[in-house]
Amino acid sequence: MPFTLPPRTPSGPRRRSLLASAAGAVALAGCSAPDSATDTTGGSPSAGDRARARAAGDSETLAARYAAVIAAHPSLAERLRPLRAEVVRHAKAFDTGRRTPASASASASGSGSGSRSGSGSGSAAASASPSASASASVPATEKDALADLATAERTLADRRAKALLEVPGELARLLASVAAAGAAHAFLLTEDGK
Repeated sequence: MPFTLPPRTPSGPRRRSLLASAAGAVALAGCSAPDSATDTTGGSPSAGDRARARAAGDSETLAARYAAVIAAHPSLAERLRPLRAEVVRHAKAFDTGRRTPASASASASGSGSGSRSGSGSGSAAASASPSASASASVPATEKDALADLATAERTLADRRAKALLEVPGELARLLASVAAAGAAHAFLLTEDGK
């Protein structure tokens, strides 16, 4: 029996497989529970708590960038809203236990205009200024704005992948899931509207 090669398919991941993997990563992130064992000493936050707070703040800032691009380029809104919604869910997943759920959702779903209605915690106040600077630095063209968001997603995914080695198991799984989703977002943002 002769060996036949399968028909040649385009290399690289398909859009559906990326969407499915991103959805799976988000589902995994949503199922993750906060670490119950925090190694706090003398009231100072553990490395896991600091990494969780940093990741939540990064996701809040990224959500504000999405909102700024949507405000500057309304024709991209339909394409960007689902991705921004995922980033907001990532912020909420990381924010578990850091603030009350009401203040977390208020700060994570802010419009990116710089005015946040949070509990006044230091994290919410700190993320308000990147939101204001994000709206001021939106590129003029839609193509450049999408490229800028893709770069931000890729950079954040890389940073989270590097942080995996320094955090406890459950948080590492959450970081890995969100990093995978961020890489998928970067790919979808660089597609030419297919």
